[in-house]
Amino acid sequence: MRIIVFFDLPSVTYVDQKEYNKFHKFLIKNGYIMMQESVYTKLALNNSIVISERDKLKKNKPSKGLVQLLVITEKQFARIEYVVGDKKTDVEDTESRLIIL
Repeated sequence: MRIIVFFDLPSVTYVDQKEYNKFHKFLIKNGYIMMQESVYTKLALNNSIVISERDKLKKNKPSKGLVQLLVITEKQFARIEYVVGDKKTDVEDTESRLIIL
């Protein structure tokens, strides 16, 4: 499964910018990868991980703005069509697993 987080946060005041940075750092620290600006994704192996991530997002949500969560299967995620632009090559988006010992 793939968790996709969409957010639109205000950044007019210093306090807004601080909350934006705090939320952005939370996403990065918790393993989310940026798909594009304000759209982050994370791989979840099962539904219990999705529920856990949703709860973490709710605990760390900003006080203002819009944060949305979408959960899709890996098969659906693999079918994303790029209308303009290219796929980022620095991120592995396959279903295979890599183990380094």
